[in-house]
Amino acid sequence: MKLNSIKKIGRSDFVNMGPIQLRQPIPTSEIEMIDPFILLHHYGPYPINELNNPFDLGPHPHRGFEPVTFLIQGEQLHRDSLGNESVVKAGDVQWTTAGRGIMHAEGPTKEFVKKGGDLEGIQLWLNLPAAKKMMPAAYQHEKNEDFRVVTSKDEKVKIQIIAGELEDTYGRIATQTPVNAFMITASEGGRYEVAVPKNHHSLIYLIKGDVRINGNTDLALNENQLVWFEQNGEGFSIQATAQSTLLFLSGVPIDEKVTSWGPYVMNTQTEIMEALRDYKQGKMGFLPS
Repeated sequence: MKLNSIKKIGRSDFVNMGPIQLRQPIPTSEIEMIDPFILLHHYGPYPINELNNPFDLGPHPHRGFEPVTFLIQGEQLHRDSLGNESVVKAGDVQWTTAGRGIMHAEGPTKEFVKKGGDLEGIQLWLNLPAAKKMMPAAYQHEKNEDFRVVTSKDEKVKIQIIAGELEDTYGRIATQTPVNAFMITASEGGRYEVAVPKNHHSLIYLIKGDVRINGNTDLALNENQLVWFEQNGEGFSIQATAQSTLLFLSGVPIDEKVTSWGPYVMNTQTEIMEALRDYKQGKMGFLPS
């Protein structure tokens, strides 16, 4: 396999969001976006208990993109204006297609707050093309144990196929554009070459551990770093030097102008103003606090 060279290595500095701090690999001053991926947040681990529960997000709207949550630790309750209510547990993924508008709320379940524990996850904002920004909203919740897995020959690397395809193994999540989303776990010494379609932008984000990229012994990827790859090969390789967990994302770039404000991602400022108006008029649905 001809390996994709590295375009850029990004950091994930802390940013403030209300009462919480979280890491933000995208956007940064160096990487504005990796089309079609607009935003990547790594929240936690936060110690949650009855005296400390900052991550309780009440009802709020979205339009024009797909907010996706990969829950790493803990337990969250999701509610939305479509009538969905589900408990998302560690390893689960919730994939919301906001489309023309949805109201949702999420936060640790009452049971989790009472017993206490760490909450950690990744939130991704995946853009929708202009032709699909006003499609009907939808919600998918897939459980950790139901995802299909590709395993290396030595069984030291396991790749959970959340969306897209690898080695003729397909994810359970339906996507609106060609996208791959894999959660990769590798034990020390594990090696694997991940194939990437040539028309995809691709990245990996190291959640924990220590890995080397493309066999380069001088390039050790540190925790909470992101690698953005060029499109000049057929994929990339990883070698774990410690127990590691990585998120891999790739997708066909949409290549359209992006205008965002708060919870809305559209193509023009006029569309942002229309989103604000429609939310105020209740056109994105209702959700009790």
